[in-house]
Amino acid sequence: MSLKPENVELVLTGRKVHPKIIELADLVTEMKEIKHYYQKGIIARPGIER
Repeated sequence: MSLKPENVELVLTGRKVHPKIIELADLVTEMKEIKHYYQKGIIARPGIER
């Protein structure tokens, strides 16, 4: 049984989530940066990153 109303969407962020939350979730995403041009000194561009 869930206490969350049908018309409510929950967005959770963080790491090391309890497996039960993953089981109950409709969408689970893990993001990991491998390479970013910022490391070469390129700053954020108006309208794209900021």
